[in-house]
Formats: sequence, structure tokens, C-alpha cells
Amino acid sequence: MHEKNSSHTPPRATRRTFLQGLGTAAVASQFASPFVHASDKAGSRSPVLGEGGHRYEATHGWGELPDHIQWGDTHGVCVDREGLIYIKHQSAAPEPMDAIAVFDAEGSFVRSFGQEYHGGGHGIDLRLEGNEEFLYLCDIKNRIVDKTTLTGERVWRLEYPREPDVYASVDQYRPTNVAFAPDGGFYIGDGYGSHYIHQYDAHANWIRTWGGAGAEPGKMKTPHGLWWDDRPGREPSLVVADRANARLQYFSPEGQHLGFFEEVSFPAHFDIRGSDLLVPDLHARVTILDGRNQVITHLGYDAEWTQQVLQDNLRNKPEKWQAGRFIHPHDACYDHEGNIFVVEWVPIGRVTKLRHVS
Repeated sequence: MHEKNSSHTPPRATRRTFLQGLGTAAVASQFASPFVHASDKAGSRSPVLGEGGHRYEATHGWGELPDHIQWGDTHGVCVDREGLIYIKHQSAAPEPMDAIAVFDAEGSFVRSFGQEYHGGGHGIDLRLEGNEEFLYLCDIKNRIVDKTTLTGERVWRLEYPREPDVYASVDQYRPTNVAFAPDGGFYIGDGYGSHYIHQYDAHANWIRTWGGAGAEPGKMKTPHGLWWDDRPGREPSLVVADRANARLQYFSPEGQHLGFFEEVSFPAHFDIRGSDLLVPDLHARVTILDGRNQVITHLGYDAEWTQQVLQDNLRNKPEKWQAGRFIHPHDACYDHEGNIFVVEWVPIGRVTKLRHVS
């Protein structure tokens, strides 16, 4: 582990294959599929996913996208205290366009910004600091993390950390998501670069770095998402979506390995509501875990469907997408009413609202 020993002012991967490591433990022998309500003959009824107190009506293609934006891969989503939904995408269009679009709770377009993140739009996480909210934005093309206001005005920019001496050049760094520590600090996951976690204080000063590529405890392969897990009854700790290792990995605030959770397939990121942990999973499902990390439900999951998505590359075949099924959930979050917004890694983008019905 690399740690800070003095105060320092901060400096201003191709997508991993899904089939790597895929086997019966990852797909065919996973848990029973949750209930999916079929549409009626007129096709007017939306599918309902989940079971018990975790049932959700799915609306795919949510949000009135304005003419000046065409979705690329929809990578990130978050909700502010007013209930506005922020969606970040990675467009492959030749002409730059805004990478962040904001909608109200009904799906009406409010504003957009972030043209400077065109082609690199990835993680978008939001934190209330005092009386003001800020966005923490990861850009995998420009290899930076920006802190901005809710309208895109930059507060600071972080490039790759030089202090731990783990990078020979910026080309080895591609940050994917940010997690927030309770003391005002934060953690950055170098998910598409060199597989490190970097810890910073509340003033964006580097504290320590740990991890690196590997499968042993404390090592990671694509630490894609991360979250401060302080659900009731649990010891507060950092949970990391150690995606290509097909597991969640828990760390102390200082980066000491605490344990694994392996009942996941290809986890991407997190959100928390009460005692529930929301885990969007690129292997065609969204998982909800209870406070003991027991599976409550896998939303939209079916083993045969997952096999078809991965083997037939349905990411590029929207004509074969099915209502009530996911392709590649890349991020998901709760709104204030307990609804869930899911964004997917597909070239034309896909936003789904899961309206909580019971």
C-alpha cells in the first residue's frame, strides 16, 4: 500500500470482454429468476419485475431526449435533492455533444452540459456538501476526475496521482467511479486503467493508494464501481465492484482488505436505500441485497436470457431486446420515492425507470 507522508497539493482499457471467466457459476446456476408480468395482447401493459415488497413496473426508453443529444453508451445516473435525474453517456458521434442530460421526475428535459466530456463520459456521482450539491465526474477518454456544480462549472480537476509512483504515464490511468467517505474525503476507482483505488481527503489531497491487478485479497481486476456501505447494522466500510473477478470486495477506510461477497456475476456500481444495496450487473440484471447481503431479488434476470445476451452480442441488436429484460446495466440509483433508474452500456443508450409498485 502506498501512503502519504506529508501534505501535498493535488495535480491538476478497452472494454473488458464479458465472456472472460463466464461459466455456469456466473450464469446458468445463478438464482431463480424474479417474476416478470407479461404484457397483454394489446401490448399496453408494462412488465413488472421483482417480488414481494420489491416489485417494479419497467418503462424502457424513459426520458424525452432533446434533438441536440443522441445517446451513446449510457454510463451513469444520479438524483439530486430536488429529484432531478442526471444521466451521463459516452457518445461515439464525430461532432461533440453534451455528455450530461438532466430530466425532471416525469422525464421532461431540463438542461444539458459537459461537451468537454464527449467520448469519455463515464461515472457521475453526487454529494451534498454543506448546503450545496456537487457532481464528481469521471472521464475515461481524458483520464480525469472533475468536481463541478450541478450545472457543470468546474471546482477542481484531478489527473492521475503521481504520489504513489504506480504509473509510468497517464495512459495507465482510466478512472471509472467515485465513492464518498463520511469525513468529506473520497475514493477513486481506476477501473479501466491499472486497477488501483486512490484515497483523497476533503480538500482533494492524495492520502493513499492500494490494490493493483490480481485475484488475491486486496487485488482487483476492474474495480469499476465503489460505495461507502454504512447500512444499519453493518460496520461502515468501502465496497468495491471488483468486476472482472466477479465479486464484491470490502475494505476498511484505510484500504485494509476485509472480505469478499461472491454471489454476483459482473457487478458495475452501487446505490443504497435503507438497508438495501442496489447492484447493477452488466450480465443482464439488477440485484438488490438486504442488510446481511442476502439476495432479495435479481430484477429482470433469466439465465437463458443472460446467455443469449452474452453469446449473441445483443448489445448491438436492439431489435432483439425484450421488455422486462436488461442487456448490460451499467449504473442504477434510487430516487426519493424508491423508484429505480437503470442506465445500460449499449451503443444507442437505454434508460429504464423502475417504478416501485409494492
